[in-house]
Amino acid sequence: MPKTFYLDNNFINVALRNTSFTPPTPIYVALFTTAPTAAGGGVEVTGGSYARQTATFVAPTNGQTSNSVDILFPIATANWGTIKAFALMDAGSGGNMLYFGNLSAERTVLTSDQVKFAAGQLGVQES
Repeated sequence: MPKTFYLDNNFINVALRNTSFTPPTPIYVALFTTAPTAAGGGVEVTGGSYARQTATFVAPTNGQTSNSVDILFPIATANWGTIKAFALMDAGSGGNMLYFGNLSAERTVLTSDQVKFAAGQLGVQES
């Protein structure tokens, strides 16, 4: 999963410039109908009871980790559109994007649908 320039810059500052970076807690998962890039952007879902959800991750091994428990979004009370991507964010709204990625299969979310990422499904790998 790619990092954003925001996170890249913070990692470089910590590793090479002796500056501090306070890791965000909690981490939130956001859903997008238009995929973001390393610069950010994308179109995040809005309305229909959508809300970013918190995620926790297992301790990394060999530069990778994944979500430790299921991530369950609210039941949609309106159509959310076709979800193409997701991102890990440092705030429940607004904030900074940390990592982002495309879904392996796009998913159209209609009224009464619920999006779930099972434990271990959202992987993050540093390269």
